[in-house]
Amino acid sequence: MSITDKALWVIERNSHRPLNLGDIAQSCGVSRSHLALAFGSALGLPVMKYLRMRRLSEAAHVLAEGAPDILTVALDAGYGSHEAFTRAFRDQFGMTPESVRDRGTLAGLPVTDPLKLNPKAAFRLDPPRFRREGTIRIVGLSEPCSFETVIKIPAQWQRFMTSYYEAIPDKLDQIPAGVSQVGDDDGQFQYLSGVEVARFGDIPEGLVKIELEPRNYALFEHRGHVATIYETYAAIWNEALPACGRTVADAPTIERHNPAFDPGTGEGGLTLWIPLAD
Repeated sequence: MSITDKALWVIERNSHRPLNLGDIAQSCGVSRSHLALAFGSALGLPVMKYLRMRRLSEAAHVLAEGAPDILTVALDAGYGSHEAFTRAFRDQFGMTPESVRDRGTLAGLPVTDPLKLNPKAAFRLDPPRFRREGTIRIVGLSEPCSFETVIKIPAQWQRFMTSYYEAIPDKLDQIPAGVSQVGDDDGQFQYLSGVEVARFGDIPEGLVKIELEPRNYALFEHRGHVATIYETYAAIWNEALPACGRTVADAPTIERHNPAFDPGTGEGGLTLWIPLAD
């Protein structure tokens, strides 16, 4: 059973009580960041956003059936006040709880039903290599991202390579590297398009420096087109790493372009460096 399937079960089974990302992760036997990455790469949205969508949808069902006390509905959905519940409800559905109760129907309301992963053919993933790496220094263009906006990453790479790459001093091997930093509970994280450097010197304005401490990594090969990289990530987070019995560290993930990678076609592959707890 994948980590994402476990999380979906935990959410549906425990929707009546307070839940946070740590609670769900603990029930799945993984860290908060591991769960966030497994869920987001498989379904394309953050765990906590899905939880809110489900709870508000269940609340909409209760309201459409004529619930007499909206505060009770709000509390059951995990909100501490009528006002907070109304704001969240309006943000999701474009109308107030009172309006849904008065209408007495969910017609036209974008409710979220429980998700089930569609069975897929087995994803071929080579066993990982394990490597201890020293301090890694990367300079690059860092921008906010989420599982819902990863489509913007190719354009970020284009800007970095055309406007900044050549001006970065002390590049180690000339091969670009992406860095996904640990995200928050809502699935927001920083993605950096960059290159490893021997030392931090003067860098172009608009770029940032990241220094990653020495640690162990599991190295997975993504051999397909770069556009399918999240299929590889989903297989890593949901199946491969749990099968290895290794614990993921709350640290950045690195994507190293392989020497044969062609930015013009997206072919050539990448090596994904997954941080491990020592």
